[in-house]
Amino acid sequence: MSARPESAGAPLLVLGKIVSVHGIRGAVKVYSHTQPLDNVLNYPVWTLRKGQQQQQVSVIAGRVQGRVLVVQLKGLRDRNEALELVDWEICVPQSELPDLSEGEYYWHQLVGLQVVTLEGQLLGRIDHLLETGSNDVMVVRPCAGSIDQRERLLPYLPDLYVKHIDLSEGVMQVDWDAEF
Repeated sequence: MSARPESAGAPLLVLGKIVSVHGIRGAVKVYSHTQPLDNVLNYPVWTLRKGQQQQQVSVIAGRVQGRVLVVQLKGLRDRNEALELVDWEICVPQSELPDLSEGEYYWHQLVGLQVVTLEGQLLGRIDHLLETGSNDVMVVRPCAGSIDQRERLLPYLPDLYVKHIDLSEGVMQVDWDAEF
C-alpha cells in the first residue's frame, strides 16, 4: 500500500466502501456500488479515501459472497491490518471508467443537472438517484429559480419521461406534469 496515489489531482469516483473484515488473513468485505457487483474488481488499483486521507492499494483477488465482495488487498497480512481500512471509500479516477454508448450516462454525470419540463418549468436539480426494483429514480430537489420548494421523485425512463440530456448545458428535459 502506498500513501500517495499515482493519479493525484484526477477527479475520483466512489465505487464502493470497505465495510468489514473477513477471516484472519487480512481480507476485507466490500460493499460495491457497481452493477454487476463485482465490476469494482475490474480496477486493479484502488484509491482508498477516508476524510482527507488517501492511500492506494492493489487488488490481489476478490469474489462475490452474498451481497458483498470478499477482497484480498496487497500488503494486508492479518485481521488487525484489515480493521484499519473499515469505513474507507473505494475510489478510482473517473478517466478509468469505460466509455459508454451514445445516450448512456453514469449516475455521477446526471447529479446536479437542472430538470426542466417540456413547457420550460424548472423543477429543480438532480440530487441523487435511487435504484428500485423496476427502474431507477431521480431525486429532484428545489433550487434557485425552481417553480416551488417540493422534492420530486421522477422515474429515470429515457424512452418515456426523459426527453433530452445536455451535459454541457447541465440540463435534462423531461415530459412531466409539474403538478405531480
